[in-house]
Amino acid sequence: MRRMITTVSTLIIMLFAVVISDRSQTVSATQERSRIQAGAFAIDITPTKFPVSVNGSMIDRQVSEVHDPLYARCLVLDDGKTIVGLVIVDSCMIPRDLCDRAKDLIQKKTGIPTTSVLIAATHTHSAVTLTGVFQSEPVEWYREFLVQRIAEGVEQAYRQCESAKIAWGVGRDPTQVFNRRWFMKPGTIEPNPFGQIDQVRMNPGFQHPGLVKPAGPTDPEIGFLSVQAKDGRPIAFLANYALHYVGGVPGLSADYFGAFAERIKQLLGAEQVKPPFVGILSNGASGDVNNVNFAGPAPGKRQPYEQCRLVADSVARNVFAAYQEVAAKHRDDVSLAVAERDIELGVRRPSEADLARAREILAVAKGPVLRTLPEIYARETVLLAKYPPTVQVKLQAIRVGEFGIAAIPCEVFCEIGLEIKAKSPIKPVIIIELANGYHGYLPTPRQHEWGGYETWRARSSYLEVRASEKIVTTILALLNEVACPAGTPSN
Repeated sequence: MRRMITTVSTLIIMLFAVVISDRSQTVSATQERSRIQAGAFAIDITPTKFPVSVNGSMIDRQVSEVHDPLYARCLVLDDGKTIVGLVIVDSCMIPRDLCDRAKDLIQKKTGIPTTSVLIAATHTHSAVTLTGVFQSEPVEWYREFLVQRIAEGVEQAYRQCESAKIAWGVGRDPTQVFNRRWFMKPGTIEPNPFGQIDQVRMNPGFQHPGLVKPAGPTDPEIGFLSVQAKDGRPIAFLANYALHYVGGVPGLSADYFGAFAERIKQLLGAEQVKPPFVGILSNGASGDVNNVNFAGPAPGKRQPYEQCRLVADSVARNVFAAYQEVAAKHRDDVSLAVAERDIELGVRRPSEADLARAREILAVAKGPVLRTLPEIYARETVLLAKYPPTVQVKLQAIRVGEFGIAAIPCEVFCEIGLEIKAKSPIKPVIIIELANGYHGYLPTPRQHEWGGYETWRARSSYLEVRASEKIVTTILALLNEVACPAGTPSN
């Protein structure tokens, strides 16, 4: 019996040793562990079956062409006490249930706590539908596929963790961001889908005679984390820019987010490094910001994907200039901290009168594809009536050294992001939107009063009017939780 117990104990020790060895297979046995370890991996999430639904428009698109691959770009950081997984996915939006399932699988594969994983969509409008919005409904097989691939990507990044050093900073590029919501002269805005007249119009057209002024600000900052191996080899570069997708791409595409990943790789001279370098661009508070200057003349015709490349090059070159100022400041004495919280928010569900009007509109609509905005929003009204009166919304804050990350599961209006940046106890701080779920647009109460597409009640915009105030309060509390005490270093 004693021999049997000894044999079992030996087997357990051997199995544990195999796990530890597997985690560190890319690190030399004699390499001294630094205070921070990091690993990165970009896993291909391009669908394997076609056609697939692509959302982001009022009418569903069925696509069979791939312009450029889609990826889940994964970064794992470990300071010996806290471990963090960051995943930026080439998707328009990712629902909460899918994020939660992927996190559960990541924890099973790696031991990284679900509370320490951030999963966010880039908001490319050329990716596979994962959640129902307007006339696009989720591709079920792809949802299952994506959960597995995200977990596999984080697992590989985890296995590649090695002694590392990190630097951070902020670049600027004001040339690519424009607020897309405009105040218009009286009489120049047609009734919205509910028969009301708004004060603000989204995407009004180039040099429209009714233009008055933009209804909100822009944020030119490009916050970034640079992650290197101890010998200076680039491991990953995470940037954040408050700009909607660019578009103009046939077929599936990672949009300018993917083009940025390739361009920053070139600028850093990381095209041939092993393990492969991972460039990552996350989306900031860009719910009302795009790449179109309506105050100016219409630009000339672009070739497919040309605008994506131009925007990506501009953003990459500007953030690379900022990176060069801190390149010599990479540190290995970097600590991590994470906090998250669920808050309950109300849902703007339709009234019985709203439902009756919607059903009347749908009764005379000529389907199956709805073509007018009143018809499309009537369908959204019927579907939104099935929502619960409240929803749980996950908010998250992460600190990497003296660099902050605020994660919000909405398309966040730019002024909200600027408020968080101004009030944050951690500076610099970036806002990663569409993170850990999807709860539609997040306007301020004042923007709700002005109206416009982003406020129209639908599955794309349904949180209570004062949701932004509650979210900002909670995010700032979470940032305070993870912030270093005054006067103490991040290590």
